[in-house]
Amino acid sequence: MTDVTVPPLIPTPSVSGISDYVVGWAEREPERVLVARQESAGGGWSDVTAARLRADVDALAKGFVAAGLQARDRVAIMSRTRYEWMVVDLALWSVGAVPVPVYETSSRDQVSWIARDSGAVAMIVEDAAMMATVAAVRDDLPALQDLWCIEAGGLDELVAAGAEVPDEVVLERRAATGRDDLATIIYTSGTTGSPKGCELTHDNFLSLAENAAERLSAVIRAPGASTLLFLPLAHVFARFIQVVCLHAGARIGHTPDPRTVLADLAGFRPTFLLSVPRVFEKIYNSAEQKAAGGGAAKARIFRWAARVAQDWSRSLDDGGPGVLLRGQHLLADRLVYSTLRAAMGGRVQYAISGGAALGERLGHFYRGVGLVVLEGYGLTETTAPATVNTPDMIRIGTVGRPLPGVGIRIAEDGEVLVRGASVFTAYHDDARATGESLRDGWFATGDLGELDRDGFLRITGRKKEILVTAGGKNVSPGPLEDRLRAFPLISQCMVVGDGRPFVAALVTLDEEVLPVWAEANGLGALTVEQARTHDRVRAEVQRAVDETNASVSRAESIRTFRILGSDFTPENGLLTPSLKLKRGRISELLREEVEALYRTPRGGSGH
Repeated sequence: MTDVTVPPLIPTPSVSGISDYVVGWAEREPERVLVARQESAGGGWSDVTAARLRADVDALAKGFVAAGLQARDRVAIMSRTRYEWMVVDLALWSVGAVPVPVYETSSRDQVSWIARDSGAVAMIVEDAAMMATVAAVRDDLPALQDLWCIEAGGLDELVAAGAEVPDEVVLERRAATGRDDLATIIYTSGTTGSPKGCELTHDNFLSLAENAAERLSAVIRAPGASTLLFLPLAHVFARFIQVVCLHAGARIGHTPDPRTVLADLAGFRPTFLLSVPRVFEKIYNSAEQKAAGGGAAKARIFRWAARVAQDWSRSLDDGGPGVLLRGQHLLADRLVYSTLRAAMGGRVQYAISGGAALGERLGHFYRGVGLVVLEGYGLTETTAPATVNTPDMIRIGTVGRPLPGVGIRIAEDGEVLVRGASVFTAYHDDARATGESLRDGWFATGDLGELDRDGFLRITGRKKEILVTAGGKNVSPGPLEDRLRAFPLISQCMVVGDGRPFVAALVTLDEEVLPVWAEANGLGALTVEQARTHDRVRAEVQRAVDETNASVSRAESIRTFRILGSDFTPENGLLTPSLKLKRGRISELLREEVEALYRTPRGGSGH
């Protein structure tokens, strides 16, 4: 199959702008809880009703009016994921303005580029550190007139300033916003070159949200449905899920600190999650290493339970489990699975995963544990998900079928093309890039993929990342990297080999897993610098490489690797905020490390 289009389930739109969802709930069910707010880190959660949320949004919207914001004005938001981010977003939409998200980890140059390129006339930041970042580049931003800081009371000042603005002004501004109006400009991660601003309309979000809520009703419309957002709201994935929840009336919580996610999950107790695969990998790896730290018996029990979970999941696709497997699964649930579910709040049934491949092993493991991970696929340009597995139509190892209203085509060269109401309108002020990406109504994603006979999509690589070895072999590095990152001791890796005689890899160690692994293996305390040259560590990484190589041909296999002394992170500029490799930047900064790979005897592990 090379082409599949799923007709929309909700062909007739219900509202004109995204903020209408809040108004609708406040009028129909004012006491419905739409949000739960954490008043302090690690503290309890207090409910925010639809009426309260609307009051907060309208009060801030009047403040924006008082500040002189006009319809279509761009306003940058730089903050961690929190309740105020949501209120700012909705308030700006209520007055017809255009929020422009900025990752809280962005550098000065990135902040300057996004604010300048978008023409932002105002900016809202979270704290003094972000305020200082903006202040350092403000001379380069002639259009920027206002700067408000959440932690310094900036939103309270706006609310106070808008107290005298008549309610009717916000009602009129909201009514004047249509589905075809620009809702936001979201800048791509920028793995190569400057980020491009994707212009997304209200209709891009609304059409996709309304159809996705119908298709995923078992997840999003289930009684008591709720989710805890911990991904950055600057990312289109988290932003889209927030819009879906507002449409469906599912309860939303926010947590800004990744270090407190497990504690916050236990307190909030969501029914579904959204995340990137790396989070699911780390949960699994941490559980495995915790078991190993408890002694050989506990390690054996965990490994046995993991195998049972995968066998159980696979049996669901092949007639169901037999009597023996059912008994094993029941015992494994008491010993292992129930503890894992409790760590995530005890109520989580589904998780929506995107951004990279999860892999069949973990997909089957989590389904066997009782958490069904629904892998999906999408980009900023498609307003997040274009395809997704659903509870009633799931094929682990794929990224699912197109959502209603979305079409998928595989071009002759294998590139994945997408069309539908969720596809962006243009790159901001970049007609050339827009023309290159939008072709005859289809968006050319740059990803390579395959459609099976039932319309399930499998992503096989990315066009620009294909390596061509000196021997002429085309190698897609993404699948190799995904498989390597699934091993507990490995944090990140980058496969290289373009124009080289063979494929190799740069590998980093997981600093959280390393101490537990070293203790369990009788090595005592090891620093990363010590570990990268330690024979036992290199042997463990070699084992991971060997298992990864078993899935590809000899010409595509990783022949040698080099363990680095520090990780790839967004903070050091080697990962995007959505945890994608900045290949060009890594290759530039680590040129000597790459060259050393090819001075190492073939088959060696380098150090």
